[in-house]
Amino acid sequence: MDVLTQLIQIAQPQAELDLRCQMSGTYEIPHTLSSKGTAPFHLVLAGECLIETEQGILKAQAGDFVIFPRGAAHSIRSVTTSSLLHSIYKDDSGILPMNRIGEGTVEADLLCGHFKYEYEASKLLFQSLPEQLHISLLKDESNIPLQAIVDWTRQEANQGFPGALAIVTALCQSLLTIALRRFGENSDSPMNTLAMLVDPRLSASIQALLKYPEKNWTIDTLGQISAMSRASYARHFKETTGLTVFEFITQVRMSMACHLLTKTDSQVGTIALEVGYQSEAAFGKAFKKHIGMLPGQYRRTKSSFQ
Repeated sequence: MDVLTQLIQIAQPQAELDLRCQMSGTYEIPHTLSSKGTAPFHLVLAGECLIETEQGILKAQAGDFVIFPRGAAHSIRSVTTSSLLHSIYKDDSGILPMNRIGEGTVEADLLCGHFKYEYEASKLLFQSLPEQLHISLLKDESNIPLQAIVDWTRQEANQGFPGALAIVTALCQSLLTIALRRFGENSDSPMNTLAMLVDPRLSASIQALLKYPEKNWTIDTLGQISAMSRASYARHFKETTGLTVFEFITQVRMSMACHLLTKTDSQVGTIALEVGYQSEAAFGKAFKKHIGMLPGQYRRTKSSFQ
């Protein structure tokens, strides 16, 4: 199993669709700061619009997918401006509530939603992402599969056949994975954990760590898997991810522990062994240091297991 798939399985971000917006004329739609563990997103099905944040303004066009991993406040604005502001007409007859702004030709058609995720279990996946992750899915016109996904999403949203909402939600879930892959491949950031996805010297050792977190991993053993010396592995790991090897091992174990505590009914002692701690006491001490509460407290606060 590849690294990205493993990280997504640990984090389990869940797509939820909120509404569809079709806009024309002059408009500005504010979005306030979202709660912790919520990442709003917008998929531009057709047309173009502006998205403004504290970092600046970007133009989003058809096929663009914009995610706010930490729920940053932002506004959706028209490309052209005037003194005229159009009214919002609501329509609940489709698969999603519709906000129709203005009249005449639709200048921007957006699918809006959010990803819900458990913050502590998702640190490895989201920690190095920017406040605003903007991926142009149709930038490469020869990338027919991506264009097909966006086209399929638009068709399902338009036609409203049985199961359309489930299909569109699943497609948005797939788009998140594609966006994360693109970021890992093309990020200008010199250090991010998703860079491991395409690093040929690290990927094998990271896969082994994620598959067998219970092993007594050291820099030496991970370096051997990557055919690198201890010093070279430690240096390259830090330069690539921005973390030391031991910081990363701890984050892997804590993320997996959070996932197991909230998604299973396994005993705390069993979970401790599964994520690499030889005793429940040692696990509890490490968990409280990094998460801020004991494993049992975390389970009672966060658990969705019934």
